[in-house]
Amino acid sequence: MAAMSDPMMQDKNQELVGMGLRVSVSPVQTAFYIMLVMMGIVGNAIVAGVIGKSIIMDRVGGRNSDIIIINMALSNLLVSIMRNTLLVVSDVGLELYSSKEWCQFLMGVWVWLRSVNVWSTLFLSAFHLQTLRRVAPTIGNLNGPRGIPQTLLLSIGLIWFLNYIYSIPAHIFSTNGNVNTTETLMLVSSTTRPLLGCVWNFPSSFSGLAYATTSMVIHEVIPIVLMAFTNLGSLYTLYTHGRTRSSVQDAPVIKRVPAERRAAKVILALIMLFIASWGTSIISVNYFNYNSGSSAEFLLVIARFANIIFIAMSPVVLAVGHRRLRSFVKSLLSH
Repeated sequence: MAAMSDPMMQDKNQELVGMGLRVSVSPVQTAFYIMLVMMGIVGNAIVAGVIGKSIIMDRVGGRNSDIIIINMALSNLLVSIMRNTLLVVSDVGLELYSSKEWCQFLMGVWVWLRSVNVWSTLFLSAFHLQTLRRVAPTIGNLNGPRGIPQTLLLSIGLIWFLNYIYSIPAHIFSTNGNVNTTETLMLVSSTTRPLLGCVWNFPSSFSGLAYATTSMVIHEVIPIVLMAFTNLGSLYTLYTHGRTRSSVQDAPVIKRVPAERRAAKVILALIMLFIASWGTSIISVNYFNYNSGSSAEFLLVIARFANIIFIAMSPVVLAVGHRRLRSFVKSLLSH
């Protein structure tokens, strides 16, 4: 942002390397972060590849939930490739710089992908709740619709488009810093520390904090609250289905309860993992923005790892609960 300040050059825990304020991390932390990044890339690539192949080979077009899972995995994968790999390069000590134009492009892409990542995860949770609340699907719909519904594709496209609109300020209000500038504002959806010398460049401190606050409320807090409500709704719906199971044993929706219960557990675990990681990152980054005290550096390290936990661990959770992924992992391990 515009109100950038010179760093304390004597601070032993802070080092300027042309990428803004760099928080020192131990070799163990660096190795752990690299492992998480690799897990995110490999795991989400496997999820997208295995489920994508099954949809292509499935003559009825695959299940809608699988398409949404692929969308979420692709957003995770793109975040890992476009940002987290660059953070790894920075961690190993390679100093990289970007021009103002590249910084504007990259900051916009980072905000866009992270935003899509949030709303794609919420979409999965909301879609599953809607599926559970179907009263009695017809026999023809038990194995999924014929082909991919246009409404589903339109919804996914809308997520990407609207979040691109949200990312436009990141294209405009960012620039490349230099060796004597440091970041004074961070967003969960873009940075937990400067990268490639790219920093925010809002006209004033007030406008920067206004954008950060608006982003926190609309883009970060609201999705988490909605995820919590949709998962509570899913659990309640399953509970009511279970109570009517004994009296309506032959109803199609009741026969699907065990499978839907397993799917609900997987999605619940995914959302809990997301809320824990994203919520930790929100608290840490906003503490830095509004109260940069002595513990700010520690919290930024926490935020850095919190941002990668969901991306790295979500494929593991899916592999436990998704039949095709579980079969693929078993066959991979058996060889």
